Amino acid sequence: MSIIKNKTTLLIILAFAGIYVIWGSTFLAISFGLKGFPPFMLSGLRFLSAGLILLVWRKIKNENTGTATDWKKNAITGILILTGGTGLVAWGEQYVTSTEAAIAIATGPFWFIALDRKNWKNYFSNKMITSGLTLGFAGLVLFLQGSVAHGDSSVEGSLKIIAFIVLALSSISWVIGSLYSKNNPAGNSTFMNIAQQLIVAGIASFIIAVLRGELTAFVISEVPLSSILGLLFLIFFGSITAYVSYIWLLSVKDPVLVSTHTYINPIVAVIIGWIIANESITPIQFAGLGIILSGVALTNLSRYQFAKRTQVKIRRFNQVVTRIVNPYKYITQ
Repeated sequence: MSIIKNKTTLLIILAFAGIYVIWGSTFLAISFGLKGFPPFMLSGLRFLSAGLILLVWRKIKNENTGTATDWKKNAITGILILTGGTGLVAWGEQYVTSTEAAIAIATGPFWFIALDRKNWKNYFSNKMITSGLTLGFAGLVLFLQGSVAHGDSSVEGSLKIIAFIVLALSSISWVIGSLYSKNNPAGNSTFMNIAQQLIVAGIASFIIAVLRGELTAFVISEVPLSSILGLLFLIFFGSITAYVSYIWLLSVKDPVLVSTHTYINPIVAVIIGWIIANESITPIQFAGLGIILSGVALTNLSRYQFAKRTQVKIRRFNQVVTRIVNPYKYITQ
C-alpha cells in the first residue's frame, strides 16, 4: 500500500512539474510559432497533430474509441479548454509578449472560484483562499497597468488592452472547460479522452482559421525554422506531456489547486523569455508579479494545518504584502 501511495505522490509531483515548467515555456514557443503561422492555424496544427499521435498510439493498443456520448463530452472540453483557451492565447500573443500573456491569464484561480458554484461555501469560508486570490488579482491589475503604460510602442495601447481582454476570456473559457471535464468525465481512458479533445479542438481551430482567411494568406516557404521548432515543442510537450498531466491532475486533485499553474507559469515565462528572447519587465510589472506570487502562496497554504504561531506569521506576511499594494497603486496613477 505504501509503495502505491509513494508512486502516486511521485506522479503528482511530476505532473505538477509538467504543467508548471512546460506550460510556462509554451508561451515563448507560441511567440516563435507565430513568426511563421497565423494564430488559429498554429493552434490547429498543434492540436490535430498531437491528437492523431495519441489516437494512433491507443488504437495500436487496441483501445476502443468509445461512444458518441464520449466524443460529445470530449468535444465540449476540447473546444473550451484548447480552442477557446489556448487558441485565444495565440491570438493575443500577436500584440503582447509571451511574458505578458503568461501573467495576463493568471486570473485562472479567480475564475475557478467564481464559476465553481457548488463549492462556493467551502471557498468563501476559507479566509486564506479569499485573501490569497484577492491579493493575486490585485497584483495582476498592477502588472497590467504597468504593461499598458510601458508597452511596445509599435502596438497601440487600445489594441493591447483588447488583447488583454481576449486573454482574460481565454482564461474563463479554460476554467469552464476544466470544470466541465471534472464534472462530466467521458468513459474512455485518460489518453483516449485527451486524443479526442485534441482532435476536435484542432478541427475547430482550422474552421476558425478558414473563416478568418488565415489559410489563404499563408505561405509555407516563408515559415522559418524557429517557427517549426516552436510548433514541434507545442505538439510533443505542450499538447501531449503537459496536457495529459493537467487532465489527470483534475481527476485526483482540487481544481483550484491545479489552476495555480497560471501563477507559476509567469515565473517560468519571465526566465525563459529573458534567457532566450531577451524579453524584460519593468519594476512595476515585477512588483505586480511578486504580489501575484504572494497570493498563490496564501492560496496553497490554506490546504495545510499550521501551528498558531505559524498562522500568526502568515497573517503578518499577508498584511505586509497588502500594504505594498497601496503605494504602487498611487505611483501608477
